[in-house]
Amino acid sequence: MTGPELSVAFFLQMFVILAVCRLVGTIARKFGQPQVVGEMIAGVLLGPSLFGLMLPEVQQLLFPKESLKILYVGAQLGVGLYMFLVGVEFKTELFRSRIHSAAAVSISGMLAPFVLGAILALWLVKVPGLFSPKAKTYEAVLFLGAAMSITAFPMLARIIYERGLTGTALGTLALAAGAIDDAAAWCVLAIVLASFGAGAAVAVKAIAGGIVYGVILLTIGRKLLARLGTAAECSGKVGPTLLAVVLMLFAVAAWFTDAIGIHAVFGGFILGVAMPRGLFARELQLQLAPFAVVFLLPMFFTFSGLNTRLDMVNNASMSLIALAVLAVACLGKGGACWAAARLNGEDNRTALAVGTLMNARGLMELIIINIGLQKGVIEPGLFSIMVLMAIVTTLMASPIFEWVYGRHARKTGQLGDAPVDA
Repeated sequence: MTGPELSVAFFLQMFVILAVCRLVGTIARKFGQPQVVGEMIAGVLLGPSLFGLMLPEVQQLLFPKESLKILYVGAQLGVGLYMFLVGVEFKTELFRSRIHSAAAVSISGMLAPFVLGAILALWLVKVPGLFSPKAKTYEAVLFLGAAMSITAFPMLARIIYERGLTGTALGTLALAAGAIDDAAAWCVLAIVLASFGAGAAVAVKAIAGGIVYGVILLTIGRKLLARLGTAAECSGKVGPTLLAVVLMLFAVAAWFTDAIGIHAVFGGFILGVAMPRGLFARELQLQLAPFAVVFLLPMFFTFSGLNTRLDMVNNASMSLIALAVLAVACLGKGGACWAAARLNGEDNRTALAVGTLMNARGLMELIIINIGLQKGVIEPGLFSIMVLMAIVTTLMASPIFEWVYGRHARKTGQLGDAPVDA
């Protein structure tokens, strides 16, 4: 396709993506699900699982292969910018007050599902059509352990946002634990990729680079960025020049963390945490949040959905394996995070809420399993099972959260309103 043809395809894609995401999101909200869950489902519906199954020629015409590169860039921009804004609102004083709980929840939420996933892999590696015949047993164990350990960090952040939990003790604890958890999971994935022949340098670059980036930005970087807040206070606003500087910094941060092999979302999130608060932070939210949430994020969900197929789980044996994967995922992640929160002094209601939120896998799971599929580690059958697990655990999050925490919190005035109707 030529440049003009790609431009025409892109604008038509965006019309369909926004319309379907809004429609499915509205339906989801009527059933008590957050908008984000509706958008995730909308992305899958636009892919080969439904649209491509019913109208394959129309789907290919709307989403030609050549246009997916543009959609991918927009998707990464959307999720990265959104996580930057989440970081801007992140209350570090609450994080510091809950560092022990967050670390315990994160470590438990990594180790338990990793061990259970590794044990499950010892069984699944013997089942034809799940792991690649070329995958060694230890490679299967490492990969499935890492895939079970991931948390839907961007989705977790948006559920917290839509439930009005941003800035609360529970929201901060869940975000802090999720951030630590996923950063560690991506480092584990880097080690896994190294074991598949990518080289030890991949793992070293991801882990060392991530640590150096975080430390520098949250110490020296925070002091330098404070000048931006001072400039905003002096002028009473964040003008075009100041906004351009912020967006340039965001682009560099996302580029760096993507380049070292972690993920662009963490570059944006940590930069947001280091940004000055007050007027500066409020202005950034007002100017950037509506566009990032309404226009850019649906591209992320749709791009992932275009690579997803749910028609692979079509017999009794595959259904049994899917149930086993789901049970291990919920027990390992939700159960371990609940237990860790309880052991660190959180009340049972808060601990259940943390376990519920951490158990959602969302599209971060899809990113990992897409890597596994592309690298030839897993087959389409296991890929589809893991997609199904990601959707179900994310759908579970909202109703279970409402049951264990939401109703009580509203009665006691602990649950606020989301600042924007997303």
